[in-house]
Amino acid sequence: MISGLTDKIFSIRSEEEFLSLVFEVFDYQKNNNKVLKEFTRGLGCFDKLTRSLRDLSFLPVEFFRNRKVITGTKPEKVIFSSSSTTGTVPGRHFVQDPAVYETSFYTSFRLFYGDPGKYIIAALLPSYVEREDSSLVYMADRLIKMSNHYLSGFYKGKQGDLQGLVKKAADSGRQLLLLGVSFALLDLAEDLITDLSGVIVMETGGMKGRRKEITRAELHSILKEKLNISAVHSEYGMTELLSQAYSKGDGIFYCPPWMRIVIRDPQDPLTIIDEPGKTGGINIIDLANINSCSFIATGDLGRMHEDGGFEVLGRFDNSDIRGCNLMAV
Repeated sequence: MISGLTDKIFSIRSEEEFLSLVFEVFDYQKNNNKVLKEFTRGLGCFDKLTRSLRDLSFLPVEFFRNRKVITGTKPEKVIFSSSSTTGTVPGRHFVQDPAVYETSFYTSFRLFYGDPGKYIIAALLPSYVEREDSSLVYMADRLIKMSNHYLSGFYKGKQGDLQGLVKKAADSGRQLLLLGVSFALLDLAEDLITDLSGVIVMETGGMKGRRKEITRAELHSILKEKLNISAVHSEYGMTELLSQAYSKGDGIFYCPPWMRIVIRDPQDPLTIIDEPGKTGGINIIDLANINSCSFIATGDLGRMHEDGGFEVLGRFDNSDIRGCNLMAV
């Protein structure tokens, strides 16, 4: 069943196909994921028929800290762990089939940016590269390999290294894509004197306690001015997911066809807000998470736009500051 579902997930072509798979995956996970089963029973909706997005139960992301959230009985092959601040317990994502993750991020990258082989991909991820359990590093490493260029790789942000990279990339005829966590990009902006116009600069969020928290708009304004770029791209993802949403510079994220954002009422977490423009908690449907949980309630605040895009506005006050999507209101 899993193999057939996975094939259908990455072949979604319409809203009808998406909704059909959402209900099929939810019913499957509700019966085969111990944690989700207990959660839906606790809410009193285990036996409820799933016929709309309002019928779904979104598992709070905090469950990934102290429970093994997994669907089925197959053993995990990879365990991803979230970054965490001092005193907090990191979330863990037990991944049974890393190939599903690779299919998800590769297919999504192609959807938004085309073949990785068109780019030189440079990753600026200090404090992440030392972690063997980082899903962000796993993704960056595979995309770097897919770019198949000798200049692609992990960089430490030293001015000389980046200046040389920018010049060599321009001479190569390939576009340079610089993927970095927020604090590293800000460090770079303060130290780098090279003009990065023409470079795709993509932030993944994440101050990691290295700097004062600022809004995404403030971050982008600084980077655009200091690096002489017209836009800052963004990637929205987290350890507990297997999919990413992307923004190409206006702070509005878009999901691949198998991923969807649903906004919940901040005062009533079981109520979905359908009206665009309203602020609330971000719930995520990630059908690629077929072997884990595809329905997650995050600690992020956001709002939807009428065209299906969404903004990430910050985090709930009682949410710890961590992960790849850190921006304060």
